[in-house]
Amino acid sequence: MTEAKNNNTNTPTGNVKLLLFIIIAVVFASLIALAGSQGGARTNLGGIDIPVFALCALIAFGLNWLIFVPSYLAQTEHYFDLTGSLTFVTVILTALALSPDQDWRAAVLAVLVCIWATRLGGFLFLRVRKDGSDGRFDTIKPHFTRFLLTWTLQAVWVFVSSAAALAAITATQRVEMDLLAIIGLIMWLTGFAIEVAADAQKRAFSANPANKGQFIRSGLWAWTRHPNYFGEILLWIGVAVIALPALSGWQLVALISPVFITLLITRVSGIPMLEARADKRWGDDPAWQAYKDRTPRLIPRPPR
Repeated sequence: MTEAKNNNTNTPTGNVKLLLFIIIAVVFASLIALAGSQGGARTNLGGIDIPVFALCALIAFGLNWLIFVPSYLAQTEHYFDLTGSLTFVTVILTALALSPDQDWRAAVLAVLVCIWATRLGGFLFLRVRKDGSDGRFDTIKPHFTRFLLTWTLQAVWVFVSSAAALAAITATQRVEMDLLAIIGLIMWLTGFAIEVAADAQKRAFSANPANKGQFIRSGLWAWTRHPNYFGEILLWIGVAVIALPALSGWQLVALISPVFITLLITRVSGIPMLEARADKRWGDDPAWQAYKDRTPRLIPRPPR
């Protein structure tokens, strides 16, 4: 099925469809940039007055398209995840630097997003360096349009995921830290701890030669089949909760962030891909079937 898809997307008709997807992705991000810019800080860029929120969208696409060029020429995906993290940090720090009268809410949001992005980007980059390659890109990087679409979607992912934080940081109205901020911070800390612990448990499991060819089902992985994704969703909900009091009017569109992340993880590129890969590898294994039957797909519950 993968091979057929690759052949179809390498035809003129396939390339047109991919270009259409790229245009749709850019338009989608542009609409969010337009809405989130309402009532936000503005800056002068080369004599042009531009909303800081919209500038962050431009930076997200610009950085990814810039790194795409040498990556395509060198046929490497080694810097894909690292570029994603760099983009997160860059847009957040840009918003913080160009928005006046910053408060504790903006500072906390900036720190939380940068910590998460730096940790995840470093983790994924080192994993690719250790493995030598990322199998997801084997059939993508030889094709210009498909590879460009991948980098474009990463720009969309970065901008939309961080939209709630960016909107609150660039907002002109400032609201004192409140109970919602504390609740959101607790959610973020809990989600971050779960994600880090789950990644560490899986890394330790995979490093043990005795577990070669096996799947992890201990620790947090006994509570849910995807604890790292549950932690990621929870922490981004926490970011949105912290940001909420600072948003008003069209800026509230930026609260699409956790919804976007949840849909991406549960319906598109996260859980569906991993579950399909696992079913292909262990589908006939009774232990795998039993694990799936007794362990929730995403939301944790005590092992049975």
